[in-house]
Amino acid sequence: MLIRFTKMHGLGNDFVVLDLVTQRLTLSNEQVKRLGDRNRGIGFDQLLIVEPPSHPELDFRYRIYNTDGSEVEQCGNGARCFARFVKEKRLTAKREIRVETAKGVIELQFTEDNQVRVDMGAPFLEPAEVPFVAETKSGTYDVETSQGVVTLSAISMGNPHGVLLVDSVDTAPVLTLGPELEKHPRFPKKANIGFLEIVSRKEARLRVFERGVGETQACGSGACAAMVAGRLRGLLDEEAVIHLTGGDLTLSWAGQGESVMMTGPATTVFEGQIHL
Repeated sequence: MLIRFTKMHGLGNDFVVLDLVTQRLTLSNEQVKRLGDRNRGIGFDQLLIVEPPSHPELDFRYRIYNTDGSEVEQCGNGARCFARFVKEKRLTAKREIRVETAKGVIELQFTEDNQVRVDMGAPFLEPAEVPFVAETKSGTYDVETSQGVVTLSAISMGNPHGVLLVDSVDTAPVLTLGPELEKHPRFPKKANIGFLEIVSRKEARLRVFERGVGETQACGSGACAAMVAGRLRGLLDEEAVIHLTGGDLTLSWAGQGESVMMTGPATTVFEGQIHL
C-alpha cells in the first residue's frame, strides 16, 4: 500500500504526519517502528495521526506514537504541527480548532504572526493522576536514584512529567539520570524527565529526556510542565519564555485550575510517499 506522509518539526522535535481523514490505514506496532527507523524508514521523534473525531462538536482526533511503537497521550510540539498540517492540507478553514486526544480535548489557534497557540489544558498535580507513587500531594518530591536523592516535581499535562531544577542545563546529567528516572518505579507509566534552569522570573532553559524516545531538541508538553514546576516553586512569572535546544516557546499559566497556554512555531519540511 502506498501512503502519503508529511515530515514536519516544531523547534527541531521532528514528526511524520499521516492524514487518515482522506486515507485509510491501520498501523501495526512493527509498521510504526519501521517508519520511525532513521536508517531504514523515514525517521521521527513521534508519528502523528490525523483522524476524524468521534464527537460532532470536535474537529479532529489526534493520536501520537513513539519510535518504539507505543502510543502516548500528549505532545505539545506535535499539536502545533498538527494545526499547521490540517490548515496547509485544507482539511479545515478555521483559525481555531478543537482536537480530541487520548487525555481529553485541546484547542489550537493561529496567532497574527502565524505561530500556533495551544491550550494544553490544566495540569494534573494529584499523584494518582500523573501517575506518581506518593502518599500525599506536594509541590516537590524526593526520589532515590543511583546518583543520590533528587528533588523533582511530578506533573501531568495529559502525559507524565518529572521536572528537576539544575544549575545549568549544559552540565545536567540528562543522558544518565534521564533514562533512570524515565523508568523509575515511582512513575508506573514511565515519564518524560525535564531538567530546568531558571535564568530569571521571565526566562528559563530546558532539556527533556522523552519517554520512549530519548533526549529531543524540544518538548512542548515538557515546557508546559517546566512552567508549572517553576510557578509552583515561586520562581517564574505568569508568562515566561522557555529556551529549548531547538528554539523558544512562550508559556503562560495563571495558576492551579487554569490552562497552560503554549505559543510557538511549526514547520513543514517535505512530503513523500512510502510503501507499507
